[in-house]
Amino acid sequence: MGFAWSNMFVHPDDDPRTEGGFTGERETLIGYLRDQRITLELKCADLDAAQLAARSVEPSNMSLLGLVRHMAGVEQNWFRVHLAGFDVKRHYRTEEDRDLDFNGAVADPEVVTDAFQTWKNEIAFAEDYVDSIEDLGYVGEGDLALREVLVHMIEEYARHNGHADFLRERIDGRIGQ
Repeated sequence: MGFAWSNMFVHPDDDPRTEGGFTGERETLIGYLRDQRITLELKCADLDAAQLAARSVEPSNMSLLGLVRHMAGVEQNWFRVHLAGFDVKRHYRTEEDRDLDFNGAVADPEVVTDAFQTWKNEIAFAEDYVDSIEDLGYVGEGDLALREVLVHMIEEYARHNGHADFLRERIDGRIGQ
């Protein structure tokens, strides 16, 4: 029996991610981060609010929607706060609930729309910000160089995309990639 793509996210010919082949450090870091962001988006594709908010297993509060909200906050924290030095109210986090990104990920279409729009806005800011900095050794308002933040973001997405694999498989059996 041959391998079928029916339970995968996209046929390899239609995959929007690259297969590597980047030239130079900047292009490599930006390319791999872009592909990790796309991977999270693929894991969430074609699901309704209830599916996106579905929790993994007790007692975990993890869901695909929670991961999108979490990554919006991570993008904001590293690029907008640590590098650019903005003093902004953090997304999906309060003094009372530091895990509001996951705890507030409920099956409401407005919550879903807000999460994806906030995440996309933070990605757009990060991409513009990174494009404006020539030196990957640049240290913004925090204590890490831009290259370290980019590597950390790749790692952060890769770890959470592994979680997303299991969450998505539990929802509808789609796997991998």
